[in-house]
Amino acid sequence: MTRQNILITGASSGLGRGMAIEFAKKGRNLALCARRIDRLETLKEELLAINPTIQVFIRALDVDDHDAVFKVFADFKEDLGSVDRIIVNAGMGKGASVGSGYFYANKQTAITNFVSALAQCEAAMQIFRQQQAGHLVTISSVSAVRGARRAMTVYAATKAALSSLTEGIRIDVLGTPIKVTTIHPGFIRSEINEKVKKVPFIVDTEVGCQAMVKAIEKEVANSFVPTWPWALFRYLARIAPLSMLAKLS
Repeated sequence: MTRQNILITGASSGLGRGMAIEFAKKGRNLALCARRIDRLETLKEELLAINPTIQVFIRALDVDDHDAVFKVFADFKEDLGSVDRIIVNAGMGKGASVGSGYFYANKQTAITNFVSALAQCEAAMQIFRQQQAGHLVTISSVSAVRGARRAMTVYAATKAALSSLTEGIRIDVLGTPIKVTTIHPGFIRSEINEKVKKVPFIVDTEVGCQAMVKAIEKEVANSFVPTWPWALFRYLARIAPLSMLAKLS
């Protein structure tokens, strides 16, 4: 099945922008939102240059404004007539070790990555339930598999919560025309990690987003991308001792 009309949050940069480019190459219509409308305007021009036959709609959206999430999603549905796939991608990675004086940074990450993701899932599923069709995709992380230390502690916890939330939604609509996918990216270069110098197995944005889009198109329940080494990592991380996890994060 071809999902022609695709909505992506957090599309102004990083993985969201990269996925939009890959879907434009495939001839898909796009509804893109993010806080920075100027970047979306530039991206829209780029996408139409890649494929002038597609439709591209853009809107400013801060996903932490939960009422606005529902309105923007509904407005995009009106633009497109129907929405076939919604990719819950917007997120952040602020934070520090718990108890080290950065509660508000950790709180902001927790709200954006989980509560605001819940708002996006709610808005998406309302549309899909009305249509009796659709594909919900959440962008989690390989860090969802186990806990992590320092700046990753809260981030990993939010991604584990998002993966669990998505699985619950998947169970809820099992056997219906609504499909639900969780993508767990490994280390892909983007704005969220551009200042981190040493990252194992990192790939550039284009390679990473191509792997993500390929997995999304398969509409599997869960996918760890790129496949090497993250498909194996998911199993090893679950049995690894804490001393080993401390060296990875």
